[in-house]
Amino acid sequence: MNRRDFIKRSLSAAAVGTLMSPYTRAKQSETVRVGYLPITDAAPLLIAHANEFYKDEGLNAEPPGLIRSWSALVESFLARKFNVVHLLLPIPIWMRYKDKIPVKVVAWDHLNGSALTVKGDQGIHEFKDLGGKQVAVPYWYSMHNVILQMGIKKAGLKPVIKTHSEKIKKDEANLVLLPPPEMPPALASGQIDGYIVAEPFNALGELKLKARILRFTGDMWKNHPCCVVVMHEKTVDSDPVFTQKVVNAVVRAQKWILQNPAKTAGILSKEGKGYLPMSKETLDRVFLKYDTKTYGKGNLPQAIRHPEWNASRIGFQPYPYPTATRFIFDRLRETLVQGDNRFLKQVNPDFVVKDLVSYDYVKKAVLETGGPSVFTDMKIDSPWDREEVVEI
Repeated sequence: MNRRDFIKRSLSAAAVGTLMSPYTRAKQSETVRVGYLPITDAAPLLIAHANEFYKDEGLNAEPPGLIRSWSALVESFLARKFNVVHLLLPIPIWMRYKDKIPVKVVAWDHLNGSALTVKGDQGIHEFKDLGGKQVAVPYWYSMHNVILQMGIKKAGLKPVIKTHSEKIKKDEANLVLLPPPEMPPALASGQIDGYIVAEPFNALGELKLKARILRFTGDMWKNHPCCVVVMHEKTVDSDPVFTQKVVNAVVRAQKWILQNPAKTAGILSKEGKGYLPMSKETLDRVFLKYDTKTYGKGNLPQAIRHPEWNASRIGFQPYPYPTATRFIFDRLRETLVQGDNRFLKQVNPDFVVKDLVSYDYVKKAVLETGGPSVFTDMKIDSPWDREEVVEI
């Protein structure tokens, strides 16, 4: 090839490259490696694998890896054992702005899906009854810790973090950190008086321990986010094809779950494909049991106080509303945690809302998966905006 032919072919190739979308030019080198905790928050990531939605998108996907604690899941993600995980929304805030770890939220994984569960024989019917009690949270940087402390403070109590040997005063509620699977055994043995956590551990407490739901978190913060889909920022930026296809599969799974809640419970259960080590009976309660006869007015405790919200025990809507990110960040600043949280005062909330989340992939996926009307509580006329409704 002479010099003139080389230049001519190079210019032609450059012209073709300019015309090609960045999505079509990006590499697709990664295999989907999902890491998850044994909670229903992970359902979309798991159903996307079970129903081969990743495969439909042209992606290879390993069987999802079950991890028992948030700390272990974060460590595995940082070690690149996993490249797609669900994390409690405050965790990527802590990772990105305290430890400077480049992570990105690419979608919400679900709505609601958590509750405050207490011993059934201790007369704990209101937040004020938690005075002098031990309550477990799954992680300091969690929606659970934020909502629990909001309720404790409104009841006139003081949230504290004390050791086992320190006395808890009657106007204090002591916070204990426990991985979700350890919470029901701790309640049964009397180590704690209650726990706030994701499903299905609340349903499990009801069925196996005769525990009671004090409040559903979705009845305190309407259709709130809890777990979000998180990826490495380098992957999101360098491989938009892979990222878009992962988000497509997760969004498609959310739609499928909303249309097939009973089938979802069966697939996830130990009698089904065994993604979660719980019975179908327990998971059926999560996906199908949310009614005022059982939990509304006239019951002690009254777990549902806002039936007019038309919320659900667990819902699915993937778009990460900026108002919710802003709300959780602002509340974190007022929430007691163990360790140094001064970084929260040093970061601009408006910057966090823009910097933490990648919005374009999930918007595209929602529009291509039936539009806003398919998902829980998305307005058709203004699907990318909402107002946060909170009533403890």
